[in-house]
Amino acid sequence: MACFALASVFTVMSAAQQTPPASNPDSSTPAQAQAPTQAPTPTQGTPAPVPPQSTANPDQAKPDQPKKDQSSSSSEGKVQGTSNDRLFYTLPNFLSLEKGGKLPPLSAKDKFRVVTLGSFDYVEFPWWGVLAAISQAENSEPGFKQGWLGYAKRYGATAGDSVVENFMVGAVFPSLLHQDPRFYQSGQGGFFRRSGYAVSRIFVTRGDSGKAQFNFSEIFGAATAASISTFSYHPKSTFVSTPTNPHLFISSERNLDNAVSVYGTQLTLDTITLVVKEFWPDIHRKMSHKHKSDANATTP
Repeated sequence: MACFALASVFTVMSAAQQTPPASNPDSSTPAQAQAPTQAPTPTQGTPAPVPPQSTANPDQAKPDQPKKDQSSSSSEGKVQGTSNDRLFYTLPNFLSLEKGGKLPPLSAKDKFRVVTLGSFDYVEFPWWGVLAAISQAENSEPGFKQGWLGYAKRYGATAGDSVVENFMVGAVFPSLLHQDPRFYQSGQGGFFRRSGYAVSRIFVTRGDSGKAQFNFSEIFGAATAASISTFSYHPKSTFVSTPTNPHLFISSERNLDNAVSVYGTQLTLDTITLVVKEFWPDIHRKMSHKHKSDANATTP
């Protein structure tokens, strides 16, 4: 809106400068042209004429006033250098940039802020509820048991897995290692080339310096998140009551094998997500074009 208003001001000013004056002295009669024009002497009590206001650019008239950034757009995120994009118009995609080029590095504060905005976005809460319901229906991790209490535990574990992984991969390790957590979409080449680029971002990222680096933030961050998830808030060994066995023993899943399994699952999901992020701008444009075509077809 600020850019639109500023462009409107410039348009009006340009039109005002191109409008010819009401009386052109060059078009007057010769007698009038030769006769000198004498400004009337203001009489006592009559205010002196006020000189016309300058039509100069207001930004030039006030050098101390910062100029508005005309390069900003509605796609700019709440944190500078990020986006306001959403995958399929719902899931937060704030750390993905289309044709981002070389941007200034994010500060540690901005890395934590943008991850916080994405991790606790309003869409995440019902999404965790759906995942917890699926887990309850499949009776995964039976140590949580059933009922509303079991559902609440599954909901908390699902939310914890998501938030911890997001912060470790997108904020904690990128801040410590000075790496860029943003995903820069390629948009060049065919399907396999772009897919290969997206998959490679699991292992290659940019440093805050802009140079390519091994993606320690993803590899170590996901491993740390898997360890925290496995050995902290997931169920311990316990007994559960079933119709056939009132004292069924359920062994704990807090072991190295489960941690490695969780780690592999997180890397796989992150890889798939990066591929989706790479092609999302193309999907978005096709969906928008189809929507406009349908709107034009229904217009009488």
